[in-house]
Amino acid sequence: MKKMTEHAHRPRVEGEREDEILDATVELLMEVGYDRLTMDAVAKRARASKATLYRRWETKASLVAEALVRAKASPHIEPQDTGSLRGDLLATFCGHEGLGGAATGVLGAVITAVSTDPEFAHLFRENFIAPKIAVSNAIYRRAQERGEIGTDVDVDLIAPALAGILMHRAFLLGDPIDDATIERVVDHVILPAVRHPSCGTPPSTQGNHKLTKDKARKTT
Repeated sequence: MKKMTEHAHRPRVEGEREDEILDATVELLMEVGYDRLTMDAVAKRARASKATLYRRWETKASLVAEALVRAKASPHIEPQDTGSLRGDLLATFCGHEGLGGAATGVLGAVITAVSTDPEFAHLFRENFIAPKIAVSNAIYRRAQERGEIGTDVDVDLIAPALAGILMHRAFLLGDPIDDATIERVVDHVILPAVRHPSCGTPPSTQGNHKLTKDKARKTT
């Protein structure tokens, strides 16, 4: 009880000081990777004491996970509603560093930690990945509500596909992620996939689709 009381009365790290520590964490993460990053190194880079860090973050995993979510250099995407699936995807993923440049380096620095550090993997998936998937899910749900794509489209499967393809190209093929590449993937992979007959016919065209099939039967 005494230990908990002492912990509760420790001064919190917050505001600009907290932001400085999180930014320093991401800087070091890109320089040395997750495995070689230490609380000591972050404290030195942020010109803070290690005790200051431990008042706010009990482990390296919790510090890095929060830095990925909040630091300026981390990949961030915001929901966009343009009125079309293609427009939403391009507005969400193009025109910023959300999936390119320094952001790719940040993800590359932690990719192995996801398989080697269970605590970090849990925090990373829950706090960093899950909100981004939620943004993507909402894009496809809106497209379904508009009747732009079929209600049978497996949103849970297709929503992470764009980011997955781009990450594959960046990490395995070494191709830079730019707006032109994102647009190509959207136009040549994502849109044809969700509009394929096996994914469900959009409600607005179901009647026409049935008439076309009936007409085909009569002429054969």
